[in-house]
Amino acid sequence: MSTSIRPDQLLQSIDEFWDQEILPTLIEYIKIPNVSVAFDPGWEANGHMQRARRLAVEWLHRHTVPGWTLHDLDIPGRTPLLLWHVPGDLEKTVLIYGHLDKQPEMEGWYEGFGPWTPVLKDDKLYGRGGADDGYALFAAIAALKALEGQKRPRVVILIEFSEESGSPDLPAYLERFGHLIGTPDLVIALDSGAGDYERLWSTTSLRGLVNCTVDVRVLTEAAHSGIASGIVPSSMRIMRQLLDRLEDATTGDIRLSELHAEIPVQRVEQARAAAAILGSGLLNSFSVVPTLRPVGDDPAELLLNNTWRPTLSVVGQDGMPPLKEAGNVLRAHTAFKLSFRLPPTVDALKAQEAVRRVLTADPPYGAEISVEFEPSGTGWDAPALAPWLEQATSEASQAFYGKDAAYLGLGGSIPFMRMLGEQFPQAQFLITGVLGPKSNAHGPNEFLHIPYAKKLTACVAYILARSAELAG
Repeated sequence: MSTSIRPDQLLQSIDEFWDQEILPTLIEYIKIPNVSVAFDPGWEANGHMQRARRLAVEWLHRHTVPGWTLHDLDIPGRTPLLLWHVPGDLEKTVLIYGHLDKQPEMEGWYEGFGPWTPVLKDDKLYGRGGADDGYALFAAIAALKALEGQKRPRVVILIEFSEESGSPDLPAYLERFGHLIGTPDLVIALDSGAGDYERLWSTTSLRGLVNCTVDVRVLTEAAHSGIASGIVPSSMRIMRQLLDRLEDATTGDIRLSELHAEIPVQRVEQARAAAAILGSGLLNSFSVVPTLRPVGDDPAELLLNNTWRPTLSVVGQDGMPPLKEAGNVLRAHTAFKLSFRLPPTVDALKAQEAVRRVLTADPPYGAEISVEFEPSGTGWDAPALAPWLEQATSEASQAFYGKDAAYLGLGGSIPFMRMLGEQFPQAQFLITGVLGPKSNAHGPNEFLHIPYAKKLTACVAYILARSAELAG
């Protein structure tokens, strides 16, 4: 390996910048309850998104370098977008992606912790949005500042504010302001996961998403359970029958063929390689009860379940009172919010129509069944890895973690990746992030693993500079 990059100097510079400039700002960012538009329809009036935007813009202005340009963009009725343009020494363009909107609060935070209460403990920063994905903007700037004087490509940093809602505002910005981005040769997204905190992980695929609310109604008003039961069918019993049409309750297998896809051989091999690293401890990545067993014994199959097979989660309900208010009543209706994760290559709209058809056909007992869908998103499968990016990624992981890089699909979704993949089919992708074991994005006690984030920032800087040598 012949390179002018000094990993030790790079990491020292980034470590200091994180401690002095990034962590204090992330602490302030966590305090802002700027949940995404799907969870806060009154986001404009509430002003939390603008507070997060101001915090980011003021911080960016403090760390600007002559020649760097911030485009602080607005489209009426849509969340904002930040584009930070950093000229380079090469004709090539690297697009770095992150977002600054958040998931809602959730229950179950440790005592003294909370979504908007930042807590720094054991090298972890707890609070909503630090890891998913508030750190990304600041880490990208840290990487670029550490490379001052080093030859590197042109860089555009894109920060959106609607990712947790499926990025509904992003296409309008890409259409109107795409000329500011140009044609990226490499996309680096900092919104993904990590199998452990011991190496650089690259995400090879993302699952698609279909969300819908199913409402089963049997009465126009609730009735005494002792008087109505046995005559009026329970809405919950009918809901169970509908779920059985979708999923095998014993195995979790999805019954609809439209929601399945053939798994590429390379992805199977990568899952086996990742399973060899992670071993049988996959379940330990989550805060499980002591007696819980995983859904299977083969770690590679578990990873494929999570990345290339469809799954169903019931993520919300309506029509049921809390336990302390539950009387002897046969309820008028039961509504569930269903969340389907789809294999990366399954067309989300076709999957949505299959779900609608199965749920609404032949309603049990003639019950009134309605199905309302949220905007769906097709997944993404990365293009073949270019040799120069594979080499740069491998060198970075060895330089800062002392271990080889690893490759794995992610069970979640980043809608922007599919948009970019379709718009720029020639681009390479490095999709990575800090969401490692028990970091618990979207749930209670979300945390940012600070030492891992610092090294990941150094990896990004190294890859930016090394790409200039390898592919420039």
